[in-house]
Amino acid sequence: MGPASDSLLPLAVDLTNQDSVRAAIDKTVSTFGSLDIVVNNAGYGQQGTIEALTDRELRQNFEVNIFAPLNVLRHALPHMRRQRFGHIINIASIVGFQGGYAGWGCYVSSKFALAGLTESLAAEVAELGIKVTVLYPGPVRTDFLSSGSLAIAEHKIDDYTQAQASLDLHLGSLAGHQAGDPDKLAMLIMQIVDVPAPPLHLFAGHIANELALQKMRDVRMDIDAWQGSAEATDYTD
Repeated sequence: MGPASDSLLPLAVDLTNQDSVRAAIDKTVSTFGSLDIVVNNAGYGQQGTIEALTDRELRQNFEVNIFAPLNVLRHALPHMRRQRFGHIINIASIVGFQGGYAGWGCYVSSKFALAGLTESLAAEVAELGIKVTVLYPGPVRTDFLSSGSLAIAEHKIDDYTQAQASLDLHLGSLAGHQAGDPDKLAMLIMQIVDVPAPPLHLFAGHIANELALQKMRDVRMDIDAWQGSAEATDYTD
């Protein structure tokens, strides 16, 4: 990342510790005078079927993937609210919109939670001049599938063959061959913070866009097939 300079302030932060987060944000504001952009990018993958995952594994993944961003938001928003501007970008994943992946339910649900949080946050802060975006990248060629960014469940149930096949695919042919370019993804973030009307939802990469469109088509099919019966559950008087 480089040494500290007039334009760079590297800080060691424990995102799961509120005091650490508060100190880092306060230091940032005191150094640069304002807090213009927040990018919540912390997270790691947790593989394992819902039945097999332990309570500890589930809670630890949510601690980093959803409660850490919440820590950042709670301490960043007072600054942005006072200055009446800013842009928050929460990095979810395409699996936070289209979640049909066996063996990834914990990670998927944490990213769905982050996406839902972003939508509500956008409604809350719009009157304060603060903009909000949830970014859904497809597979990006980073170290995400390495041991440092991916936790594999301690327990495995052999009956769940699709979950194992998905893990083998990710660790085998997909690792190191993801379609997404992290440098271009960073440039996309720089692009959206420089426009007057940034998107609330942004799908990054061809794969993410295709999967999102397929999800919307699937939802539309279910609505069309069941709309009559579903709407019949309303009171008729």
